[in-house]
Order: sequence, then C-alpha cells, then structure tokens
Amino acid sequence: MFYARTTFIEQRSSCYQEKHQQTCALGPMALRPGWRAFTSFAMNRCSVLRKAVRSSGFPLLPWGHCLWRGTGSFLDPEMKAFLEENTEVTSRGSLTPEIQLRLLTPRCKFWWERADLWPHSDPYWAIYWPGGQALSRYLLDNPDVVRGKSVLDIGSGCGATAIAAKMSGALRILANDIDPIAGMAITLNCELNQLNPFPILTKNILDLEQDKWDLVVLGDMFYDEDLADSLHQWLKNCFWVYRTRVLIGDPGRPQFSGHSIQHQLHKVAEYSLPQPTRQENNGLTTSTVWDFQP
Repeated sequence: MFYARTTFIEQRSSCYQEKHQQTCALGPMALRPGWRAFTSFAMNRCSVLRKAVRSSGFPLLPWGHCLWRGTGSFLDPEMKAFLEENTEVTSRGSLTPEIQLRLLTPRCKFWWERADLWPHSDPYWAIYWPGGQALSRYLLDNPDVVRGKSVLDIGSGCGATAIAAKMSGALRILANDIDPIAGMAITLNCELNQLNPFPILTKNILDLEQDKWDLVVLGDMFYDEDLADSLHQWLKNCFWVYRTRVLIGDPGRPQFSGHSIQHQLHKVAEYSLPQPTRQENNGLTTSTVWDFQP
C-alpha cells in the first residue's frame, strides 16, 4: 500500500494513464506523500479483499448472513494493540468533526514506511474517503432519513457512515466490508464515539441473498467498471423488490460520472471538501450525495 515518497506520483500517474488516459481526478489518494498511491486501487481492490477474507481465518458469528458483533473485549488483543499503536484518533480535516476515527495519518509510522512492511491486507479502512464523508455529513444533518429505520452500509471501511446513521437514530444497522480488519477497526471506531458496536458482515454482500433494508448507503464504491456494473444491478434489484432507498456518495470520479447509473440519480446534497481532504484526493473539491431512482 505504501511506496517511497519519490515513486508515489510516478506510480500513480503511469497506472491511471494506461487504464484511463487521465490522472487528475481519478482516485481518492492522489498526491499524498509517503503512500503507495493505490496504483492498483481501481483495478484490484475487490479481489485483494476477497483473498484477505478467505485467508484470514477471522471468526464470523451468526446474525443474518455470516455476521459478527464486536466489542473491544472480544477483539483479538494483538490486533487491537496493533491498530491502536499504528493509527491516530482524529476528527480533523473532514466534513464530520463530530465523529472520531482511527485513521492512518502523517503522525503514524506506517505512513512513511515501505509497502512490504505493512503486515496485513491493504488498509483501505484507514482512510476517510470523500464519498463517505458526504454521506455521513448528510445523515447527521438530516436524521429523519434514518431515524427508526434499518440501514445497510456497503463498503463501510472505517465505519463513519454507519456511525453517522447510528448517531442519527437508525434502528438497525449492518456495516459491510469484506476486509476482516476493517470490521475490527469499525468496532474500535464505534467505541471511540461512545456507541455500542453494531453487526458487521465481512463477506461480499453482492454474492448473498438480498435482505430487506429501508436504506442502503455506499460511498466511493464506483472505482472499477466491472464492480460498478455489479453494484448497479444489485441496487436496482434491491429497489424494485424491497422499495429500498439508496444513497450514493461520490466525489465525481470518472468511473461513476461516466456510468449509465447517472441517468437514474437525483442529487440531494453537494459539499465542499475541507482543504486537507482536497490535498489528499488530488484536488477534488466537492463530494455529492445522490438518490438512486431507477
């Protein structure tokens, strides 16, 4: 996940020039010093995390479909200590200063280390992506959207949007991320915000039988064309079968803005990104929440 600082821009630019013929507004981590630049982010995130789930042996407890409920006392002590030692608790530089999160920041050792020294799967959960920031801000500002309702957060990452839903009064929440370590990080982030941890699914929900949800939220998930197509079909089915409302957060990446789903979206909110988030995301300046209406 991390490259030496001198190779960061070169690696990211060459990757995206080859695949998309543009480098200025593609991925959320562009131009961040010290990072590996997620050069293969748009191409292999899903396969990497699927492999991590299969090989981890991480325990999954039953609740619906292969879920687990985490509390600090049940987390693996060594992993808990590793996460606490190598992340920083912060609420700065995002759209939701009321939410505290454990993230990788320049104060963390691995921010500056080589990629091969990170001992686990790539920590996408340790970044507060701009689409998720917009979704979280929207739910905090509009609690009636989730109050008393069931909410599924797909690609939950650090868990911020699910946490925002909980803060806003959601009745039932499921956070879904196929990286088991993300599940542990979400649990820690719940506790940081004085919330009882909610259930977490660490399998690919697109491969499972759909359940009924009042609201599905997903941020920064349209970074790959094949995944975007799969998500589009899954969300359409969710809408037509269960009349589920779907909210999507995205800062305007071409894989999303150029996808056919655009014809079925209604803009509900647009936010100006804080300067730190802009710098970490290659100059992206806004992030938008869309209502999916197929």
